[in-house]
Amino acid sequence: MCSTCGCASGELRIEGISGTPARQTNLPFAPGISQRRMLDIEIDVLAKNNHIAAHNRQHFARAQILALNLVSSPGSGKTTLLTETLKRLSPQVDCAVIEGDQQTTRDADRIRATGVAAIQVNTGKGCHLDAQMVHDAVHQLSPGVRSLLFIENVGNLVCPASFDLGEKHKVAVLSVTEGDDKPLKYPHMFAAASLMIVNKVDLLPYVNFDVELCIANARQVNPRIAVIVLSATRGEGMEQWLEWLAAQRADSGAVSCA
Repeated sequence: MCSTCGCASGELRIEGISGTPARQTNLPFAPGISQRRMLDIEIDVLAKNNHIAAHNRQHFARAQILALNLVSSPGSGKTTLLTETLKRLSPQVDCAVIEGDQQTTRDADRIRATGVAAIQVNTGKGCHLDAQMVHDAVHQLSPGVRSLLFIENVGNLVCPASFDLGEKHKVAVLSVTEGDDKPLKYPHMFAAASLMIVNKVDLLPYVNFDVELCIANARQVNPRIAVIVLSATRGEGMEQWLEWLAAQRADSGAVSCA
């Protein structure tokens, strides 16, 4: 939890499937407290978050729901990746989406345009989703048994690494416009991720980005991380991504289609 970026203060708003606010909470933050007290608060917050995340994980396991936490910096192409994935997948697989952003419902609107149910969580000044937000959104969304739940986190490569949501895997999306050194500059995120997607490879002729170096950097901080290189807009590599999703669904027991 960060004490300087404002994620401990502001307004949390969860906007329901119909577009109406489903939950609103004010989270006050008192500046000027000691570093020791701040550390105690952070430990308490993370402990509470982890307890709720464990509850979420149990719920997902009982319902054989595969929950994936998509994390990245802003502008990596997460929402485009999701919409293109849902166009290909939702006719055969029951899918649902939780969208995290500080403001607006633009991304949830884009998801709903594919015919897939989505809930927008607006975090106000908060820079990440937490397990309670996901818990509340899931109960509004009610994803079906053996479904695939995508959680698109707030664009941020720092705080979302620390907050377990109860997901099966974190999927880090990195676009070629961001730089091949990002796994080294934000190691906690890539260490926490099971999969790194290198997106927007159609732009490689126009940017200074070394794909192999980026992969090597990611595996320097996480030797076990899987990697998929794709272009969500042009479809290159999407089949490999869909195959990875199918393998994770089989592993979670969610093998039948809706």
